[in-house]
Amino acid sequence: MAETPATLALKKAGAAFKLHEYEYDPNAAKVGMQAAEALGIEPARLLKTLMCRAGDTVVCVLAPSDKEVNLKKLAAAAGEKRAGMFGAEEAERITGYKVGGISPFGQKKRVPVYIEKSTLGFETIVFNGGRRGLQIELPPAEFVRLTGATAAEIC
Repeated sequence: MAETPATLALKKAGAAFKLHEYEYDPNAAKVGMQAAEALGIEPARLLKTLMCRAGDTVVCVLAPSDKEVNLKKLAAAAGEKRAGMFGAEEAERITGYKVGGISPFGQKKRVPVYIEKSTLGFETIVFNGGRRGLQIELPPAEFVRLTGATAAEIC
């Protein structure tokens, strides 16, 4: 399995994590839901990674693959008046990853991370590993420690 900037960042941090590979479907209507189904993981525990703007700040947002991010709640969590999502091209430019494989780890530039608070109750969470078809599994407390993520009700 080829290394990604995300897996390299986690190894450098000394994190214990598991990798999961699956057959990525580029035609899937919802990539996160397709990954959850392919891996047999409940969608509430398999998180999608979204690149957003809160005010003028670029932020990385992790939310359950079966939920939608509420941009008003995200803005409030970030202490801003407004928030919006980046389009695919902009998200790829900002992160250095392809959409469908954007990981919160190993991005070109470190940005603030927000995670849906309800996901912290799981033993582990699963999120993109830096390429399409690769997911990383990690305890949520370790994820928060490594990313400095802010947990908030954003869905």
